[in-house]
Amino acid sequence: MSQVYRIYVKKNKSYAVEAEELFHNIKDQLKLNNLTNLEVINRYDIEGISEDKLDLAINTILSEPMVDDVYLEDYQTSNPVFAIEYLPGQYDQRADATEQCIAILGSHDVKVKYAKLIELAGDITPDDITAIQKFMINPVDQQLAQLNKPESLETEKTVIHEVPVINHFIDMDDDQLSTMINTMGLAMNLDDLRLTRDYFREDEKRNPTETEIRVLDTYWSDHCRHTTFSTILDDVTFQDGEFKEVLENDYQNYLISRTTVYGIDTKRPVTLMDLATISMKELRKAGLLDDMEVSDEINACSVEVDVKTSEGSEKWLLMFKNETHNHPTEIEPFGGAATCLGGAIRDPLSGRAYVYQSMRITGAKDPRTPFEETLKGKLPQRKICVEAAHGFSSYGNQIGLTTGFVHEIYDDGYVAKRMECGAVVAAAPKSQVKRLQPLKNNIVLLIGGRTGRDGIGGATGSSKTHSEKTTSTAGAEVQKGNAVEERKIQRLFRNPEVSEKIIRCNDFGAGGVCVAVGELADSLDIQLDNVLKKYDGLNGTELAISESQERMAIVIDVKDKDFIINECHKENLEVVQVATVTDDGHLRMHYLGQTVVDSTFILK
Repeated sequence: MSQVYRIYVKKNKSYAVEAEELFHNIKDQLKLNNLTNLEVINRYDIEGISEDKLDLAINTILSEPMVDDVYLEDYQTSNPVFAIEYLPGQYDQRADATEQCIAILGSHDVKVKYAKLIELAGDITPDDITAIQKFMINPVDQQLAQLNKPESLETEKTVIHEVPVINHFIDMDDDQLSTMINTMGLAMNLDDLRLTRDYFREDEKRNPTETEIRVLDTYWSDHCRHTTFSTILDDVTFQDGEFKEVLENDYQNYLISRTTVYGIDTKRPVTLMDLATISMKELRKAGLLDDMEVSDEINACSVEVDVKTSEGSEKWLLMFKNETHNHPTEIEPFGGAATCLGGAIRDPLSGRAYVYQSMRITGAKDPRTPFEETLKGKLPQRKICVEAAHGFSSYGNQIGLTTGFVHEIYDDGYVAKRMECGAVVAAAPKSQVKRLQPLKNNIVLLIGGRTGRDGIGGATGSSKTHSEKTTSTAGAEVQKGNAVEERKIQRLFRNPEVSEKIIRCNDFGAGGVCVAVGELADSLDIQLDNVLKKYDGLNGTELAISESQERMAIVIDVKDKDFIINECHKENLEVVQVATVTDDGHLRMHYLGQTVVDSTFILK
């Protein structure tokens, strides 16, 4: 077992901006007038590095000698201290970046664990310290860290059990199905689960695996299937109010547009989704949207434009995409807002477009609301607003994206659920974007970040009803953005030789492998064993539905595999083959010799 080194890094007083801001926020919001000083110290535990490489890393990676004080092994103080770290399984970008930078020095098997140490000064009580900890620690993704140095950073080996079969599922009655929904925390409703039971009883004639239920729950979530917007509306009425007449007129215009688009005898149901999209369908039918790109692949709005270049006029694709991350930002502001922007970027990026500008619109209750008036089970409005702003700007700065418009709305109506909306604009030469149909024996490559437990249940989580317990139980649902990794993919896709060889692409947004890969073709054979992991111990279900960022799935011809892998490595991107396109109408997933998913139902 190799030695674990502990290094403390603290900014000189003149440069301690983070500590100064935190000090004033705590005094202001918690009314702790006896707090006289606060220090922030970055604590690194490093294993698997030689002493000479450690000395080099301290001065080039862990600290800036001109502005930082460094303490080896021990940080002496008589003041109260506590440490904050991410929960096990949550992605820590600082620790990951430190490991990658140390690898450049020649130490490739280094493990790094990071924590933030807080030192407090003044006449403060244990209750004051507890209040400060509660103010700083978001239980969704953080916890108090031990102050003692561990003997090893090796995680305990986890025994991976076979994915269980849901015994007696096909014989369950409504009461048993309802219990199953509550026990497993499913986003499905009873009707959904009844339909699933009947399918496995009558078509498959077997009980499903846990993975199959989780995959279906992901596919059918409001996030992926837009269940609410697709609900059939058979009785539409309008309540009395200021906007009743306006809404009634809009609805009548919608009914007229339906007749224009679908014909007078249409049997197409009335839904909110149809209402939202009917205007564009009517414009297209009138020949006014002929410049819109029509494709089964692209997840962003894409139009064709003529661009004047030094070599003449060129056809380009101009793309627009917006993303809301209301639920993630509500429970974990920094990560939720960061992946709001990251998610908006990923859709046009999967369309091989370069994203070059963005905007941000948010809604919150007045952030000046006193800390003590925070709703039970909620984060303070100020904490949400400030950390969300940091998250959005952090992601944009790291990937190099200009945000030209920011608008914040403050209204009491947002106290129960924040609004976090990001939108982007992107472009790509049309000549290097192919929209083709995957064929049998084409292969699927997974490019980019490794898979962990961060983001598991993100799609279904945003589709559930939440309570005051959400902030302490929904941690895994929040994705952790990695803008640097996405920037590498952005550079890769700007290479015309790479883009032109991509048959189809999908980003790893909601649903992870099961959706990102599962949507690429009508029949697929997926090897979950090949998915690269952030750490050992993930089971087949977790690998199938994890929404870890930043990853892309691309379909290519097998003859182009070596070329694509080589180009990925030039950008320091990991890449593996995870699936093969088949032609039997089944989605299959395998892990450790077990077929954890084998169904036609999921693809219907």
